[in-house]
Amino acid sequence: MAKQTPEVTAQMRIRKPVSIVFDAFIDPEKTKHFWFTKGSDKLAAGKTVTWEWEMYQVSTPAVVKEIIPNKKIAVDWGEPATAVDFEFEDLGDGTTYVSISNYGFTEKGDDLIRKINDSTGGFTTVVDGLKAYLEHNINLGLVADKFPKR
Repeated sequence: MAKQTPEVTAQMRIRKPVSIVFDAFIDPEKTKHFWFTKGSDKLAAGKTVTWEWEMYQVSTPAVVKEIIPNKKIAVDWGEPATAVDFEFEDLGDGTTYVSISNYGFTEKGDDLIRKINDSTGGFTTVVDGLKAYLEHNINLGLVADKFPKR
């Protein structure tokens, strides 16, 4: 019997060509408009980059495992590290279907449920922000507003 691994997936159609959508995740000067506030470098296979969320004083390493241009970006990120696959499907009409899958969680029980909830909400926020930024050139500030100081 195959072992079942918990996986989180967030997805969205983006009304832009696949090359533009793919580049938005490769280039931190674009990614900062919908996800993290600073990236140490563009993504490349075998490279380790640092992603920062300055408003939260949080950063994490991301190890780029694989890049297939306009198709897939695979990274390990966080501590403890989990795997994240960004997949891009050209829908043939100038639009792209983006799917982000996060898996490899080590938590158990209630801790696993909390981690899955956080990951689901986080990556859903990323694809929502991506859509607003690429389709309408708007930075909605979703990530910054997700956990405001109270």
